[in-house]
Amino acid sequence: MGTGKFMILVPLFHLKFLDGIRRLRCRNFKWAAIVGLAVTLGACTHTDEVATTASVPDDYRLRHPIAIREANRSVVIFVGQARGGLSAEQRADVMGLAQVWLQEGTGAIVADVPVGTPNARAAGEAFREANALLSAAGVPPRGILMHQYHPDDPRQLATLRLSYPKITADAGPCGLWPEDLGPSIKDKGYLENKPYYNFGCAYQRNMAAMVDNPADLVQPRSETPPYTIRRTEGFEKYRKGTTTTTTYPEADKAKLSDTGK
Repeated sequence: MGTGKFMILVPLFHLKFLDGIRRLRCRNFKWAAIVGLAVTLGACTHTDEVATTASVPDDYRLRHPIAIREANRSVVIFVGQARGGLSAEQRADVMGLAQVWLQEGTGAIVADVPVGTPNARAAGEAFREANALLSAAGVPPRGILMHQYHPDDPRQLATLRLSYPKITADAGPCGLWPEDLGPSIKDKGYLENKPYYNFGCAYQRNMAAMVDNPADLVQPRSETPPYTIRRTEGFEKYRKGTTTTTTYPEADKAKLSDTGK
C-alpha cells in the first residue's frame, strides 16, 4: 500500500481572519507590557515634598502669630459726685502714667471727662489736678488733650479716663475651637495626630505680654558701651599672670561640709 498525502483546502477569507486575530493579540500584549512597566516604575518613584492638605498650619507660631500694633494704654480714675480732686493712690497712678508716657508714648494723652452726669463737677476738678501732675512730670501742654463725653448707660458710673497710644505686641484671640478635640469624622487632623487649633495660643499671648520692648521681637538691640574699669582691671591681672576671677572671702564661711563642726 502506498502512503497517501492529503491536503486540506482553507478558504482565503478564513486565513485573513486568523491573521487579524494574531496581530490583535500581539498588539494587546505590547500595550499590557507598557502599562505594567509604567506601574512598576511609578511604585518606585518618591518625592520629598510634603503635600499640604489643610489650610491651617501645624506650627503654633504660624497659627497664632505675635503681631506688633499700636494700642491704647489707659488709667481709669473713679470720681464720686461729692468729692473733687484725687486720692493719694490716684495721684500715684497719674504720675506713673506720665513717666511711662515719656518713654513709650507715640501720641498725646487724651483725657475723657464726663459731662452732664452727677459727678461731672467733681470729674472736672479731678482733671485739673491730673493735668497739673502731668505737667509737673514733664508732659508738654500740647501732649494733653481733653475730650468730653456722656455715658450711654446712665446706670454706670462715669469715670475720668487717661489714655495714650503706644507700640504693643499682641497675639490671639484665644479660645477658638473650630473642631472637636475628640475623634470625629469632621476632624481629619485627629487621625493625623496634629495639634488642635487653640494649642499654643496662650503661650504666644503671654509671651507678647511679657515683652518689655516689642521691637525686640523684630531686631536685636544695639550693644551698650563696655564697662571700661572692670575690663582694665581684668587685663591688668592677665598681664601680671594672676587669676582674673573675682574672689569672695565670705564664700568659704557657708560650706555644707562644715555643718556639725
